[in-house]
Amino acid sequence: MLEFWSVNNIAFQVVGYPMSYLELLGTIFYLWSVWLISKRKILTWPVGIVSVLLYMVLFYQIRLYSDAIEQIYYLGVSIYGWWRWSTPESASGKKILNVRYSSPRTIVLAASITIAISFVMGAFMSQIHTILPTLFPDKASFPYLDALTTIMSFTAMWLMAQKRIESWYYWIVVDIIGIWLYYVKEVKFIALLYVILLLIAINGSISWLKTTSAFVGGSR
Repeated sequence: MLEFWSVNNIAFQVVGYPMSYLELLGTIFYLWSVWLISKRKILTWPVGIVSVLLYMVLFYQIRLYSDAIEQIYYLGVSIYGWWRWSTPESASGKKILNVRYSSPRTIVLAASITIAISFVMGAFMSQIHTILPTLFPDKASFPYLDALTTIMSFTAMWLMAQKRIESWYYWIVVDIIGIWLYYVKEVKFIALLYVILLLIAINGSISWLKTTSAFVGGSR
């Protein structure tokens, strides 16, 4: 049974790229969870947790330990998001999924913190080959862009758990950068995945905005 979850257990090849069952299932569950959240379905969180666990195993096996540890954050936020979206928000105890923008002050604060942490992380990663040469013998590629997409993803995930519409704008920027970055780094399968994610993010932002407009219109 454990052999099935090995990264060496190949399902098929895509243009010479060996697709393992582990990566295939992780990608399917991830895309499914993103589509579900664009539709405001609570099922997005348990589905997302499955994808996080699969990717955690995948990254561990291919020795991308930082990415594996990163999944712990996503796991924690996914559990919180599942609880948050399941919590009644009306006096009657009914579960509602009203989405909304954060206050202007919160939006500016979140963006400022995201940019500041991204800059610090980018500066650190740009020198990581001199700080830890044994672990990182080569200079990082695009350290500031890579740091920005990572921290923006953290922010977007947290905002999404809070049902904030601006979370989609973070994802759209992350996806646009990701498409270019992965294409340049010649991992074109992942670049294609980010094209799909970008389309879902655009659709999700439109869908959530329509829901907000309908809610405001109906409350007048």
